[in-house]
Amino acid sequence: DCLFDTAWSEQHENQLLTAGGDGSLKLFDLGVAGAFPVAGWQEHGREVFSVHWGLVEKSQFLSSSWDGTVKIWTPERKESLVTLPVHSCVYSAQFSPHHPAIVTCVSRDSHLRVYDLRTKASAQNHLTLAVPIHAPPKLPAPGYGQGSVGPTECLTHDWNKYRDSVLATAGVDGVIRTFDLRNPSGPVNLLPGHEYAVRKISWSPHLSDVLLSASYDMTCRVWTDGSNVEKGGNGAGFGRELGRMDAHTEFAMGVDWCLFGAEGWCATCAWDERVLVWDVREYMRPA
Repeated sequence: DCLFDTAWSEQHENQLLTAGGDGSLKLFDLGVAGAFPVAGWQEHGREVFSVHWGLVEKSQFLSSSWDGTVKIWTPERKESLVTLPVHSCVYSAQFSPHHPAIVTCVSRDSHLRVYDLRTKASAQNHLTLAVPIHAPPKLPAPGYGQGSVGPTECLTHDWNKYRDSVLATAGVDGVIRTFDLRNPSGPVNLLPGHEYAVRKISWSPHLSDVLLSASYDMTCRVWTDGSNVEKGGNGAGFGRELGRMDAHTEFAMGVDWCLFGAEGWCATCAWDERVLVWDVREYMRPA
């Protein structure tokens, strides 16, 4: 069956986790001869849409599925450690890069959910926040209302690597939204511009205000959320598009940064069956 996502192990440099359309998770080891997985799990009732390895507690990984659940696992056990019911198709789930007990996910019902595994399971199943993604922004940011037609499916989200309460979300309406969990009543900022759904976003591992996006409009774009005053931001969170790469000829599906070397290197993939490596600094437009 098809594979929807992959994640490198944070424990072993040769091990790679895959998310399957048949509901399975499989762990492959590049150092082991043959094309067979070294471990596998099958608890999800439908397609597994995302996998993510813990960056703090590196012995755990998680998965999210169209069956409406997020599951937390460890490679040493055949059964999941925790199941978090979401009751809506979960397109993206992540551990916080700042705390091992915080898990977030976004789903078909246009909510960003935050779970704290330190809390008692009780009736809330560790749920501490359910933020409506399409709530009005706190400030009348430029572009508010552009491209947004009310609650639509949220397909992707990512944690800011430097600000431990800031996340970004994006989805079917093509608008990227940033949130601060310290005041989660609505988005801090909206970044409109994509003509079709945004399939993947990724905050820079080098710069606190910069993120990438990949969209069904076949473009991959680099943005600032406007929070870096030293680089021309106004501090109020009004962001803008910095540049775009439009070399893909089909839906752009994935984007990620290079963790090493220069701060602008990234890679994108699309339905055109290509992986493109580029430097965002070559596509920057003057402010």
